[in-house]
Amino acid sequence: MAKKNKNFRETTIENFYDLKIDKIDELVAALKDENFNGAEDISMNISDCTGVDDPKNVTRGGKQKQFDPYKTDFLGRIPAWVKAVFVKWWFAGAVCYFIMFGLNGMNALDQMVLLGAVLGLVADVLVNPLFRFMETDKKEYNYFMMFPFPFKAFWTFFANILYYIAVVVIVMFIYAGITNLVIHLTGTPGAWTGVEPLLFGLYTLIADMALIGIKDLIVWLVKKRVKKENV
Repeated sequence: MAKKNKNFRETTIENFYDLKIDKIDELVAALKDENFNGAEDISMNISDCTGVDDPKNVTRGGKQKQFDPYKTDFLGRIPAWVKAVFVKWWFAGAVCYFIMFGLNGMNALDQMVLLGAVLGLVADVLVNPLFRFMETDKKEYNYFMMFPFPFKAFWTFFANILYYIAVVVIVMFIYAGITNLVIHLTGTPGAWTGVEPLLFGLYTLIADMALIGIKDLIVWLVKKRVKKENV
C-alpha cells in the first residue's frame, strides 16, 4: 500500500511539472499575430497601456512615449566604482559627524576603538548589503569589500569591526603625518589638522581601499600559484 501511494505521489508530481507544450504554442502564435485575424498590433504607448492621458507621457515633439523594458536609468549609467567610492566616503563621513563630534570627552584610544566599531557595524549592516543589492552577475562590488562573501556569515560582523578599528588607526597615523608636514612647511609648532567629516571620509576611503588592494593582490597571487601547481 505504501509503495502504491509513493508511485501515486511521484506520478502526480511529474504531471504537475510537465511542460505544457500546447500552451507554449498558443503563446507563440499569439505573439506572431497568427490568430488575431488582422487585429491591430498591440500599442506600446504609455498612455494606451495605462489608460491615463497624462501630459508627462508625451515628448516635447508631441509624440507618445514608449515602454522600453531595456532602458537604463540614471544610476545605472554611473560606473560601479564611482558609486562604491561615493558610498564608502559618505558613510565614513557620516560616522565621523554623528559619532566623533560627540566624543570630545574621551581619550584618543577610546575614540579610535569606538569609531572603528561603528564603521564596522555600518559596513556589515548597511554598506555591504547595499553593494549586494546594486551588483550584477559580474560581482563588480567585490573589489570594494574586505570580506566579499555572497552569504550572510555571523563571523563577518566581528571581522568587520576589528578590520575597521585597524583602518581608523591608520587614519590617525595619516592625520599625524599630515600634521607633521604642516608644521615642517609652516614652521608653526603645535599646528594640528582638525578632524572633520569630509577629510576623515577621504582618509578612511584611502586606507580602506589600500588594505583591500593588498588583500586582492595576495588572493590573486595565491590563486595564480595554485593554478600553476595544478597544471
